[in-house]
Amino acid sequence: MESRCELSVVMPCLNEAETLGVCIEKAWSAIDDLGIDAEIVVADNGSTDRSREIATAAGARVVNVGAPGYGNALMGGIAASRGRLIVMGDADDSYDFLELPRFVRKLREGNDLVQGCRLKRGGGKILPGAMPRLHRWGNPVLSWLLRTWFQAPVSDVYCGLRGFTREHYDSLDLRCTGMEFATEMIIKSSLRPVRIAEVPITLHPDGRSRKPHLRTFRDGWRTLRLYLLYCPRWLFMVPGVAMLCFGFLAYAVALPSFRVFGVGFAAHTLLFGSLAIICGYQAIAFAVFTRAFGAMEGLIPSNGHLKRLEDGFTIERGLVIAALTIAAGMILLLLALNEWRVHDFGRLNYTTTMRLVVPGVTLSVLGFQTMLSSFFLSVLSLGRGSAASLGSQERKVEAARTSELVEAPVRVSQTREGVTGASRQVETS
Repeated sequence: MESRCELSVVMPCLNEAETLGVCIEKAWSAIDDLGIDAEIVVADNGSTDRSREIATAAGARVVNVGAPGYGNALMGGIAASRGRLIVMGDADDSYDFLELPRFVRKLREGNDLVQGCRLKRGGGKILPGAMPRLHRWGNPVLSWLLRTWFQAPVSDVYCGLRGFTREHYDSLDLRCTGMEFATEMIIKSSLRPVRIAEVPITLHPDGRSRKPHLRTFRDGWRTLRLYLLYCPRWLFMVPGVAMLCFGFLAYAVALPSFRVFGVGFAAHTLLFGSLAIICGYQAIAFAVFTRAFGAMEGLIPSNGHLKRLEDGFTIERGLVIAALTIAAGMILLLLALNEWRVHDFGRLNYTTTMRLVVPGVTLSVLGFQTMLSSFFLSVLSLGRGSAASLGSQERKVEAARTSELVEAPVRVSQTREGVTGASRQVETS
């Protein structure tokens, strides 16, 4: 087994021959100043230039990562590293690795994740020509969303220079293989009770002559997409509640045929309201499904609301609610059918009948959705990471332990009986 060290500096690399040597030299200089047992790991992701030779000559360990992607490169490099503390940073010379001691000190103070910050909000500095103008606008917006949605104490979500403990990294179970890897790390960290600190740094102009690997719009969209996937509240719950409120408001003005500022609301408003209610209800159901699945798979931590739902929900209760809702809808539809019968199955006053038909259809659909949702949520509750599954595992362990305790006296008793029988045979002889 390879010996451990205190610090590993991991640099992802893809054709970084122009700047890799300078980054490694600065990292070694900072390590010497710290007087720390450390290593430098270069995670090469298929370079076709002299990057590997340069890294080896500079005293770094080179790890060849075949699977393409920024996240894959870092996961491969971190897996091969030996440090208790890990600092990762890009090898394009935009980050000054002479600032390593500031990250190490924060980690030694007990922080689990130490994020660099290049933005003025966090005390950082961006040198002229170091960051494209579009990034200066998009980065603060996405960082603000990160703080708002996930309560992450981070001012610069895209900063690639950061440090973390190996224990914390192993607990995150990161899965993104592209540029979203770094964002996923912050999101998952912010959802856990861990200590996160921020270190202001200076961003320097990219030292390479070619274009960077980062793609502004593609990677910006992937970041926003990741936010939504890890936050069912904003992806499903908030839009669902908003649509429900709009639908109920439409019903409130359409059922009594209110006129507001000379505008009349009638049957057509009911149809729009029903559309909003059905879509909103479905969105809220998806929020519950996503939260349950995410907690079960360890993607997002469980919360009190989900725990109360698991404790109070049974498929029988869901089916009872579904049956009552469908029954209410069918009653309204039967009343509309009776209205048609009263008129000898001829022409109807649609203003009157639609006030029965539209709510009746809506309640029937909601009841059917509730029935299917109850079955689906029940299936999710049987998953390998669910409370039911964990409870089953605990019961199996307890049953095995109990069976051993019960069986042990039987074996002793049989042994004693054998010894007693042998003694009697000796006495008889």
